[in-house]
Amino acid sequence: MKEDYILIVDDELPIREMIHTSLDMAGYQCLQAEDAKQAHQMIVDRRPSLVLLDWMLPGGLSGVDLCYRLKRDETLAEIPVIMLTARGEEDHKVQGLDAGADDYMTKPFSTRELISRIKAVLRRSSALSGEKSIDANGLILDPVSQRVSFNDNILDMGPTEYRLLAFFMTHAERAYTRAQLLDHVWGGSVYIEDRTIDVHIRRLRKILEPFGADKFVQTVRGTGYRFSTRTDA
Repeated sequence: MKEDYILIVDDELPIREMIHTSLDMAGYQCLQAEDAKQAHQMIVDRRPSLVLLDWMLPGGLSGVDLCYRLKRDETLAEIPVIMLTARGEEDHKVQGLDAGADDYMTKPFSTRELISRIKAVLRRSSALSGEKSIDANGLILDPVSQRVSFNDNILDMGPTEYRLLAFFMTHAERAYTRAQLLDHVWGGSVYIEDRTIDVHIRRLRKILEPFGADKFVQTVRGTGYRFSTRTDA
């Protein structure tokens, strides 16, 4: 039974139709938009379950610009985005993820892999979209508003650091390798290197540091990282 609406945003009609046909066969209902302005209006009006967003779009607003805008709108930030692009350079991939994209695929890609990525992103999005706040010694993550606070102070963090912290706080006291974090937070995107994960860990710690909560994100020597409020761990 069809349940999830997927918005396909691409200025090339043949690509949109190809993806639409494949997703329809996989049981998804689809919407289509050819530019960022049309896509934004559809997102506001229809609230799709996921957006497939091409990097290069006509009209002056790129896909990555639209992604950045969506992820900074509290009413739309929870909608997952998969970037689609012909660009394969590492810095463009990182730029897309830093804008808040939940995953990234480089054209040409197989529709089987695309559907697999969609299912994985929807699973992760569902797992992180519960309504109960999580409190870790005063560090509070509210999945409804997607805000993080400490003693009533709102922490300013990007979407990637939010997803990383949300995963940590919902899986506390367990050590994860970089590969496991990559799979759970970024969706197993093999083009992200270990050093990129380390960069986001450092950014997260810097955000938490003024409140003394950086010590909750712990390095586990020989393994990776763990979130724990036990400072003796």
